[in-house]
Amino acid sequence: MIHSAHASRYHWGVIGEPINFERGEWQISRVYSILKNSQSALYHAKRCLDICLKNNIGDFDIAFAYESLARAHAITGNKEEYQENLAIAKTVGEKIAKKEDKDYFFSEFGKIKI
Repeated sequence: MIHSAHASRYHWGVIGEPINFERGEWQISRVYSILKNSQSALYHAKRCLDICLKNNIGDFDIAFAYESLARAHAITGNKEEYQENLAIAKTVGEKIAKKEDKDYFFSEFGKIKI
């Protein structure tokens, strides 16, 4: 999983655009979160958010950027950062335009536990 996520991000880095870069970083962060590798999960979650902020990528993608930060902080046990990013993710998630995207976001959002 780790190698596949990194390979995907690498290839999108060659031919993609910022939205592909941030989605690749989200994917890598998610894999590391699943594997309970908090340091790497947090590193890639921060990269995901940075790409969103620098490129004005919003809606579904920025909501998931904050979700990945909350998920990574849940693994580290940092309750303050976890709660802060969880709250931001929820607020941003409420603004997702497409119902299907919003429903999917909140289905994943509800699985984060510390």
